[in-house]
Amino acid sequence: MWDERYSEPGYAYGTAPNAFLAEHFDRLPKGRVLSLGEGEGRNAVFLAKHGYAVTAMDGSRVGLEKAAKFAAENGVAIDTACADLATFDLGTAAWDAILSIFVPLPSALRKDLYRRLATALKPGGVFLVVAYRPDQLGRGTGGGKDPDTMQSAQSLREELPTLSFEYLVEEDRNVVEGRCHTGVGAVVHAIARRPA
Repeated sequence: MWDERYSEPGYAYGTAPNAFLAEHFDRLPKGRVLSLGEGEGRNAVFLAKHGYAVTAMDGSRVGLEKAAKFAAENGVAIDTACADLATFDLGTAAWDAILSIFVPLPSALRKDLYRRLATALKPGGVFLVVAYRPDQLGRGTGGGKDPDTMQSAQSLREELPTLSFEYLVEEDRNVVEGRCHTGVGAVVHAIARRPA
């Protein structure tokens, strides 16, 4: 599905970074950033332009090829990793920040990923999340049709018990990201830190 989506002309989710990331990227410690489900590179390129060393991870080789090309066109370098999140080795105390921006995962996989992610962050490292909430169902503005892949403030608290939330807000927000996310969306935004 994702290779097919990213094979279409243009950028499925646009070339501008996610608005929440653009507003709050300065909360991320400078250093190594892992962007999960990065797709065509818009968030990775944005952070690389601001001096971060970014690894764009995705299951779609087509998306990552576009991401690398987009980075080159913008005069920055990013690393790419084509892998399955179920088996991808996040490492231990390896990342200053990890991003999950609209990465719809089944809850069982997400819970396992979040368990591994909490130790993959360096002490003091930050996890930034943007996700659709179940209230998004039926709006037709993005996010799919499976509530199991969506999140809430409560699910984030439950699934990331060892991280300290510095920002955790549910809101309805105008999401304008290419042809696949356009319109008012029911979202949850989070910034959580691994204790130093």
